[in-house]
Amino acid sequence: MADAPDLVAAVAPIRDELVARHEARETAFGASRDAIRSAANAIRAIHRDDPSQVAALLDEAHAALQVAERASEAHPEVRHAGFLADAAKEVAEAELTRAAVAGEGLPDPETIGVDPLSWLHGLAETVGELRRASLDRVRGGDLDRAEGHLALMQEILAALATIDVPDGLSRGLRRSTDAARAITERTRGDLTTAVGQRELRRALDAHREALERAGS
Repeated sequence: MADAPDLVAAVAPIRDELVARHEARETAFGASRDAIRSAANAIRAIHRDDPSQVAALLDEAHAALQVAERASEAHPEVRHAGFLADAAKEVAEAELTRAAVAGEGLPDPETIGVDPLSWLHGLAETVGELRRASLDRVRGGDLDRAEGHLALMQEILAALATIDVPDGLSRGLRRSTDAARAITERTRGDLTTAVGQRELRRALDAHREALERAGS
């Protein structure tokens, strides 16, 4: 037994690594939740048309995401656990939604500061936010902008449809694309109805004016 290894000493570096990994996970997980929360609130502010609040919340989301990324940098098990990718997706969605609703060009992954796959998932989620923005425009009587949002939804869907790889490589992007397709089709139907009603009102107004002119 004199040559028996010192198990306490052998275990010590493993314990230290696990403790460090746990601490990194706690920090990264908490920061990821903060990033998701700020991004979600930014999207709500976008739909309220509150640009100053949007900017502040997006800054918060990016800062929290950076904390999560730094905390997990030395720990691949933490970085690829899933919650960091979810946070990056939500930040991407918020940035893409802001640009889409404003009618600006959509920022690429590098500009936003997220990985390309999270950006693709954020792009797919943006379709749902564009539906909401489109219906808001319909209620406000601005059908031209509503149709512009639909056109962008269709462009996004066409781009996503070009990604044809197994779900294991794309983190289930195909499901997100299918959901975006269904949302786009519902929106197309809603706008078709709204445009038809607008044209009917215009025709009735023109007919009434013609009758009034004839009567006078």
